[in-house]
Amino acid sequence: MPADDFDLPERDVWTISRLNREVRLLIETGLPALWLEGEISNLARPASGHVYFSLKDEAAQVRCALWRNAALRVAFTPRNGLQVLVRARVSVYEPRGEYQLIIERMEEAGEGALRRRFEELKSRLRAEGLFDEAAKRPLPRLPARIGVITSPSGAAVRDIVHVLARRFPAVPVLVYPVPVQGEGSAARIAAALELASRRAECDVLILARGGGSLEDLWSFNEEVVARAIRACAIPVISGVGHEVDFTIADFAADRRAPTPSGAAEIAVPDAADWLARVDADAGRLRAAMRRLLGSRRERLSWQERRLAIAHPGNRLRQTGQRLDELERRLQGAVSQRLASLRGRYESAARTLHAVSPLATLERGYAIVSRAADGTVLLDPAAVAPGEALEIRLARGRLQARAGAGTQSGPQDRSK
Repeated sequence: MPADDFDLPERDVWTISRLNREVRLLIETGLPALWLEGEISNLARPASGHVYFSLKDEAAQVRCALWRNAALRVAFTPRNGLQVLVRARVSVYEPRGEYQLIIERMEEAGEGALRRRFEELKSRLRAEGLFDEAAKRPLPRLPARIGVITSPSGAAVRDIVHVLARRFPAVPVLVYPVPVQGEGSAARIAAALELASRRAECDVLILARGGGSLEDLWSFNEEVVARAIRACAIPVISGVGHEVDFTIADFAADRRAPTPSGAAEIAVPDAADWLARVDADAGRLRAAMRRLLGSRRERLSWQERRLAIAHPGNRLRQTGQRLDELERRLQGAVSQRLASLRGRYESAARTLHAVSPLATLERGYAIVSRAADGTVLLDPAAVAPGEALEIRLARGRLQARAGAGTQSGPQDRSK
């Protein structure tokens, strides 16, 4: 440069402060407010309440300032490594001549924003009691039919059908086809839940989808799906994503499974286990029946013995035997009585015979009586001559007549 150029009077020399101020004004007036996305790093929180950090991407970074009033409006806590979406004005920090972003608004970007929405909805629905365990419905022990709400072309439905066929092939499966990702999918899922509830074709429903990112699974984090699950009259098992994935549908469902296959495992019992239990129960039942039949058989034998003892025929036989015994005793008593009476009779007969006129006749005496009337004659004077007489001897009778020389009067017994 020529030496005389330094002597020109129109030379305007700027200070550094003026330069930085002019640059700041040019930048602030020349660029509108911008939306930018980047990752937070070099975060600092001084006592003033302002927040300072760098916002970076894969190739560059820029200093940022979040004034205290704006920081109070941020719904989350900024931290290093967090991907954020910011609305900012471009400015210059004059003391150091560094340009920076003045943050007016900050949101979590991508999955971070979704995670925040997830937590907010989960907290609100939990406060309403939508996830209360007391409201959970019990699952049927063995459903007559299982409904599956999922994509008809995804891997989830194939896994579910395979597991159900292996565990309990007798249970039929009804698929309610729905999109499980993309715009409008949440409303379609809620409509399928309402349809299954209204038709009442199944005893339990499986709401399922394969794995994916939080954004992929977002249809199952929508409030409309959670409320449809609780409004459904049929118990719902959720099997969304992988074991580490949790969705709002998992909290609202009556039972959460880690995967679609896990949901199928929960929905039906294992047929092999049931058969083993049935065999064991059948063995116990047979043993119990044998014990019962043995006990009843012993009781029946005891009852038969009691019945035989109390049988009318046996009673009749015993009564007949008693009657025979009484008859024998009666016959014996009669015989003894007759023998006694016979002895008394014979004794009386002997006594009577001793004093009987017949006994006198045996000694040679006779009884004389009128033939006409049988009057025994004691006095010859009572007999008329020629009167017919009957003389009774010891053996036989004689007929006679009184003679004319019959004496009358007493006889002298002394001659």
